[in-house]
Amino acid sequence: MSHNVGIVHSLKDGQKYMDTWPLRKELSAIFPEHRIIKATKFGLKVMPAVAAISVLTQMVFHNIGAMPQAIVVALFAISLPLQGMWWLGNRANTRLPPSLASWYRELHQKIIESGFALEPARKQPRYKELAFILNRAFRQLDKSVWERWF
Repeated sequence: MSHNVGIVHSLKDGQKYMDTWPLRKELSAIFPEHRIIKATKFGLKVMPAVAAISVLTQMVFHNIGAMPQAIVVALFAISLPLQGMWWLGNRANTRLPPSLASWYRELHQKIIESGFALEPARKQPRYKELAFILNRAFRQLDKSVWERWF
């Protein structure tokens, strides 16, 4: 039972992370998040229809012999966006490598210096904290700050 709770928790974290991560072209060359979020959102829109069509087509044509394959295709189609959410949930809770952790702290400091309130910087930040800081930084910091990195 605890394993399922882990998967559900990971899917929820993935949803939150997907909503927090800034979809900016400057970041897409550095991080895979942009592509995975786009693919996951596409999958959430399209794959339920693919799953339904796969099964309904066999039902309409009374092709009961092909139903097991249709169900497998349907389950696979539904699993694709879930895999994206699961990856994003795991990524959100992964600690940043030292280089990204120092970038997180630098951005955190710049936001505070520019007069905005933030929670104290995390000692061991994860990707979800980086996503939050990047989101705030893109909204609140001057574009000249970004020229240094991009």
